Amino acid sequence: MEYPVGKVAGLAGITVRTLHHYDEIGLLSPSGRSPAGYRSYSESDVDRLQRVLYYRELGFALDEIATLVDDPGTDAMAHLKRQHELLVERIGRLERMVASVEHAMEARTMGHALTPEEKLEVFGGFKEPEGYAEQVAANWGGTPEWQRGQAVVASMGKQDWIDAEAARRSWVDRLLAVVDSGAAATDAAAMDLAEEHRAMLGRFMGECSPERQAQIAELYVTDPVQLGFLVREPDQRPGLAEFIRDAVKANAAR
Repeated sequence: MEYPVGKVAGLAGITVRTLHHYDEIGLLSPSGRSPAGYRSYSESDVDRLQRVLYYRELGFALDEIATLVDDPGTDAMAHLKRQHELLVERIGRLERMVASVEHAMEARTMGHALTPEEKLEVFGGFKEPEGYAEQVAANWGGTPEWQRGQAVVASMGKQDWIDAEAARRSWVDRLLAVVDSGAAATDAAAMDLAEEHRAMLGRFMGECSPERQAQIAELYVTDPVQLGFLVREPDQRPGLAEFIRDAVKANAAR
């Protein structure tokens, strides 16, 4: 069966102009032409268009889609399995983002969310990077620690944040004093600070295992944004993230 371009556009929910563009770039060229010279699409063409649109919806660029659908080692069923896996992954990520937004809505409903003025008062000039909450929800949303943490954050008022920020500031001051003294990350003072760091995390997670703390400490080394939540930029110095990570490992072994 052959389908005219207008029929295919209507079935797919796209414009004729989009189909023309796909033809021009070689992503989807019709198998035939009508006697009048109009584009005519076969059932296999329509199947290819379906795969193209699935990948487009998943956020792939057109050149990437062309590579995927032209892969000779991937048949139609393999494409469907791959798209199913990607969709399930995306649904999970979106569900975690929804949960994050719902917790934020709950906090505002309960009157616990800080106003911009209060955030400036509590955190000074420090601001959470744009899109950070969504990234964290995507990476950690499936963990029980993250879910407990969201409940804790939703219940925190201004004074709770002031107290938490004071505790962080005190911890950083004592950390820098230990580092400046020339102590090693394996010294008792450094390991005691690592244990206190685990307790600080536990106030938000409900409980922070040494294994989870080690994962977070490793992020301080690989992702400067993560370190910035614990040690603000003016207090950062070369090797500090590695010192914290090594102290955490030493404390876990202790």
